[in-house]
Amino acid sequence: MNSLRSRYAPSRRALHWGIALLMVLAYVFILGRENFERGSEARLAMVQAHFWIGIAILALMLPRLLLFFSRPAPAVQPPLPAWQAIPAKGIHLLLYAMLVAQPVLGLLTAWTDGKELLLPFTQVVVPALLAPDEALAHRFEDLHELIGTAFYWVVGLHVVAALYHHVIRRDDTLRRMT
Repeated sequence: MNSLRSRYAPSRRALHWGIALLMVLAYVFILGRENFERGSEARLAMVQAHFWIGIAILALMLPRLLLFFSRPAPAVQPPLPAWQAIPAKGIHLLLYAMLVAQPVLGLLTAWTDGKELLLPFTQVVVPALLAPDEALAHRFEDLHELIGTAFYWVVGLHVVAALYHHVIRRDDTLRRMT
């Protein structure tokens, strides 16, 4: 089999690793904000960076989803048994759903909490699409945090599965994405 056909297209690999990097940065900024005093400029900058990274992830998910649903992934060699292929597809769909839901929930939380989303490097506020509503903001925030915590487990499972395929099963699952 041609080595190009056995790997994901460069665009899919770039989207995969770019989104992975942005996810790490989103966590770094939102967790890092705790190192700064509430109301400080540094803390605000960390939160704004988290917001915009989420928006960037959402923007990159659009072409990623188009590629996922329009072009089949290169086949794993040797082929997976159904008991592995079905859960693998399910985990990918769950990851994609989380990667879309998280930024949307983050925006909904910010808007309903009355937080400002500033254009990067400016003091220009992006208009909110929802009115402030404290109860709704808490619901959105709780769901955003719950999915954020679950993300650790789902991404961890994804990484462990990739290593299992590479080290134990010795198939080309990991090589297709590198």
